[in-house]
Amino acid sequence: MNIVRFWIKNARFKSLPQSFLPAVLAVCLASKVERFSIWLGLLAIIGVSVGHLGINLFDDYFDYKVKKSDFRDIMVKKGFRARTTKCYYITSKQTTLGQLLIACVVFCAFALLIGLIIWFFRKNFILYLAIITAILGISYSGPPLRLSYHGLGEFVIGIVFGPLLMIGVYYAACGKADPSVFFISIPVGMLVANIVYVHSIMDYEPDKEIGKMTLAVLLKDKRLMLIFVFLLLIISFGCILGGVIAGYLSVYYLFVLFTLPMAVSLLYLMVQFIYYPKKKFSPRFWMGPMGDWQQIKTMDIDWFLIRWFLARNMLSFFCFIIIVVCLFV
Repeated sequence: MNIVRFWIKNARFKSLPQSFLPAVLAVCLASKVERFSIWLGLLAIIGVSVGHLGINLFDDYFDYKVKKSDFRDIMVKKGFRARTTKCYYITSKQTTLGQLLIACVVFCAFALLIGLIIWFFRKNFILYLAIITAILGISYSGPPLRLSYHGLGEFVIGIVFGPLLMIGVYYAACGKADPSVFFISIPVGMLVANIVYVHSIMDYEPDKEIGKMTLAVLLKDKRLMLIFVFLLLIISFGCILGGVIAGYLSVYYLFVLFTLPMAVSLLYLMVQFIYYPKKKFSPRFWMGPMGDWQQIKTMDIDWFLIRWFLARNMLSFFCFIIIVVCLFV
């Protein structure tokens, strides 16, 4: 069990809400359909979550092979603000690159096994979605495409964790597709992409230094970076509003607007990061859970995590509100 906990921890389990909650949301949406299967729905949630952890480990594997162990330390010594905690379990010699690759394969093989079980009951549509998702997931940082190194990382994440994930899990749970799922999957995908994009803005200098062409690096201009954050947020809420106006979604879905203050706060914090990067902020209760903040401050990654956690928590609350609406309205 210790080795399982080790790999789950280092697979960045704190990012699981990005896949787990959209998957739960898709199952809740499917629960009102006649052919709904709770068991296939639960299997899909588990498969998506395990696959997500596997892709996270593959991301570390490919990133480490490109950047090696010391590039973030070198960046800090040059005076840049860079997190030195990613891949720490490798740089601290707790494991080897070969063992990491084995863990990647084990996680993804388990997700594949679950996918095959679902395919047996739901046939080829699930298979096609799974193949596309797997290719995009591995290609996020893996060769030959390395999509996140060419400004396409946010697009890939938005598609994978939005439409592909939610439509796939919905179909696994009930055996059909529905337009309402698409209207919900787009903003969910954009909010997940927003987490990655906020991350890339804060990693702008180290990414630029090593030639990783993230969207933030491609945009270059600080104002354009902030405008793109604004667009991701406003379009996410606009999709729900559009779905309600078009009649695909219940008016109760507008309860997601309660997360707007979090969106405004995130935009404000990103503005402050761009123009006043040394300015310190403390979490507020309405920003959601942020872990052991004292330890985070001691590790000197509070400047990064307050923004990353806020982006993650906004997605979580957004999904949770829709889940409640699905179950009780």
